[in-house]
Amino acid sequence: MDAFSDIWQYMPHGMCLLWQPWLVLLWAGSDLLIFLSYSAIPIALITVLRKREDIPHSSLILLFASFILLCGLTHFLSIITLWVPMYPYVGIVKLATGLVSATTAIVLFRLIPTLVSFPSPTQMSETNEKLRAEIEAHEKTLASLEATVAERTAELRDVNARLSLQTREAVHRSANLLSVVTSLTQQSARGNERTADFIEALMGRIRSLAMATSTVMRGSEDYSGDLGAVVREQLEPLTMAFPDRVRLSGSDLTVAPEAAQQISLAIHELATNAQKYNIGSADEGAIDLTWSVDGHGEDQVFVLDWREDIGTRESEERAGGGGFGSKLLTRIVPQMLRGEAQRTIAAGKLHYHLRAPASSILLNPEDAEAGRFAARLVEENFGIA
Repeated sequence: MDAFSDIWQYMPHGMCLLWQPWLVLLWAGSDLLIFLSYSAIPIALITVLRKREDIPHSSLILLFASFILLCGLTHFLSIITLWVPMYPYVGIVKLATGLVSATTAIVLFRLIPTLVSFPSPTQMSETNEKLRAEIEAHEKTLASLEATVAERTAELRDVNARLSLQTREAVHRSANLLSVVTSLTQQSARGNERTADFIEALMGRIRSLAMATSTVMRGSEDYSGDLGAVVREQLEPLTMAFPDRVRLSGSDLTVAPEAAQQISLAIHELATNAQKYNIGSADEGAIDLTWSVDGHGEDQVFVLDWREDIGTRESEERAGGGGFGSKLLTRIVPQMLRGEAQRTIAAGKLHYHLRAPASSILLNPEDAEAGRFAARLVEENFGIA
């Protein structure tokens, strides 16, 4: 223990330098600069650790800070030993420095594989660039999706608006059709005292209405129908029984459902009377039915002509007809089509002439879906195909 208590038995280190002022100053100044630097470095490392708790292997940084601080302390003690020969204490500090340095070296070598696996700044920069590119791509995709969603939302609003309009139109058309049926029922009841006659007349007219609707619906998926198909459907009993005495001629016209129904009612009424008074009870008589659209643009007019050869007796019987059938032909149907009609009998011939604006007859594509709704409603409720 004397070596630690009686340090003055050793010679100060300054004597080795012969107490040369410049040499002592150089020695002491160098050690002081090293001590100050070695003291500042651990402080910086510990400051970084306190601000960045996510740094991996922080214990290795603490070991570095410890051995650097001890190295600085040995240089500070070297300054003191220039005048005070405390070499035993300096040795203890150096031993501690060596132990900490060795521990740091061992830990560092064990962590070499882990430290080598850390990405380099260049790799980190490349990775960041890739991430930025992916983020930009995702942002563009998101913007595209948002635009698509906005477009689809606008389309959905438009479809919903059109559907709402079509639904209201379908209800309106259905109400019109039901009003027609109600009127047919009331007027048929007034003109027939016997229940059987009433039912036969009513069902014939309703069947005509439903046949026109189903004929148009079968025309195509766009709910359009050929007027020729509607006419042939109504005159099928006559054309099958008297194929040589019923002649049809007309252009191909795509008609609206309401127009098809009204024209169908008129032809049904004419055909029923022809079968009752003329062609069904005589060997003579013929029917010529023609239709066309005349004019151009907004001035186009639909024209339908029914010409029927009848005898003198039939002329007398049918000339006095002023019942609901005549009212249907000359007032109701033309009024529904916003047109006009005349029914005349002269010189053994019956002539029915119907004129109406083409816009009341031809199909408007915008009304197709609403028309299908209304027609289906009537057909399902009346059960007549």
